[in-house]
Amino acid sequence: MKKKNWNLLIGGLLSGIMLLFIVVGFFYTPCSPEAMDNAAKFAGVSAKHLMGCDHFGRDIFSRILKGCGNTFIVAFGTVLIGTLCGIFLGAFTGYYGGVLDEILMRVNDAVFAFPSILLALVFVSLFGGGKYNIILALGIAFVPSFARIVRSEFIRCKNMDYVKSARLMGAGDLRIMFVHILPNVMPVLVSSVLIGFNNAVLAEAGMSYLGIGVQPPEASLGRMLSEAQSYLFSKPSMAFLPGLMIVLLVLGFSLMSEGLKRER
Repeated sequence: MKKKNWNLLIGGLLSGIMLLFIVVGFFYTPCSPEAMDNAAKFAGVSAKHLMGCDHFGRDIFSRILKGCGNTFIVAFGTVLIGTLCGIFLGAFTGYYGGVLDEILMRVNDAVFAFPSILLALVFVSLFGGGKYNIILALGIAFVPSFARIVRSEFIRCKNMDYVKSARLMGAGDLRIMFVHILPNVMPVLVSSVLIGFNNAVLAEAGMSYLGIGVQPPEASLGRMLSEAQSYLFSKPSMAFLPGLMIVLLVLGFSLMSEGLKRER
């Protein structure tokens, strides 16, 4: 009897709960996340403010709901750009090889040598901060890692029997790459996407913490941590709650990634 894959089960459950929390935040918040109330500064837990209020009198629960959504949007957009560009780059270089592979992979290696968040910081310094600039900056910075993974899998698969059979049947190169080979690359790619999502969440939180990510008055988990650092002793929940959301979001997808690796 096959053992239960607890990593996949727990990770899926945790990720599902966090995604439900994020979806709720897209459509409903108990209060306006940006609304300030001088009379409610540092207010404690109540029926109106389930997690209290911050130093501007803003509802912490509403800001966490909206902040999780903004962090998720940045991470999802980052991984989407990195994955799509990485698939096309890795597929063509891995399948065709030759001079094209050498040139593109040397460029890829040069970019990959720099930490992704450092490349994103350079991009943001040139074009400015904000949610959509961060998505574009991190997405471009994540392309090399996905391209390397896809390329290695295409090199492994392109001479297998099912590919040779497809060639004998007259299938074109594009059909072989994206209909025959790519589905066999997906199990490895999905695990990498989950890890990439975690890295994007942490990168966004770090950049928003530094003030160059999601800009005020929009809420972001990293921005909330930055604003809470001066009140760690007087109002620790301001830092603890958004920090907990980051941990749970990253932990859920990490466990799912490990669980998928065991399933292969």
